[in-house]
Amino acid sequence: MWKELLGDYKIILGSKSPRRQQLLKALDIPFEVITLDTDETYPPDLDVIKIPQWIARKKADAFESIMQPDWIVITADTIVALEDKVIGKPHTPERAREYLRLLSGKKHLVITGVAIKTAEKTTAISCKTSVWFKNLTDDEIDYYVDVYQPLDKAGAYGIQEWIGYVGIKKIEGSYYNVVGLPIQKLYTILRKTLEKLNTK
Repeated sequence: MWKELLGDYKIILGSKSPRRQQLLKALDIPFEVITLDTDETYPPDLDVIKIPQWIARKKADAFESIMQPDWIVITADTIVALEDKVIGKPHTPERAREYLRLLSGKKHLVITGVAIKTAEKTTAISCKTSVWFKNLTDDEIDYYVDVYQPLDKAGAYGIQEWIGYVGIKKIEGSYYNVVGLPIQKLYTILRKTLEKLNTK
């Protein structure tokens, strides 16, 4: 299927995330990984729902100077939001414990923005999923942080890891969005993009 859809085009994933690489690989689509350093700041008054889409677009725009006519670049950004406050990547075990205590027993949002860039234009989308944690014990938080070291993960957790199995009561929305890519949405938009390009 992809061979016919892709034709002479190449998919470029602009992400170092092993989770995103794994999800895109699961679509059976061939791709290359090229990552560029990008300024991930955003306007302080930007609505929390729009932040990941803003950053994903900035990551895509960073490819402008090296963009090739046959490239289709995919970039993404994921945030965790608790009561309109962004819970970022913890970077230290102490901060990871702090973040998990904040999320314990509460509902939060996981929002992923995705940008798809061709030589002609950039399309950006976002997807949100509601996640409910049970009340986490200090022992559970300590075990997860010590064993899984979730220092590079938004909100200090990976839903596909131990803490997701024991701590998450329910979700509303896409599970894969919480992992790092709203893969069904991305598949649909990617197909439409390729179909349009192939009709030119």
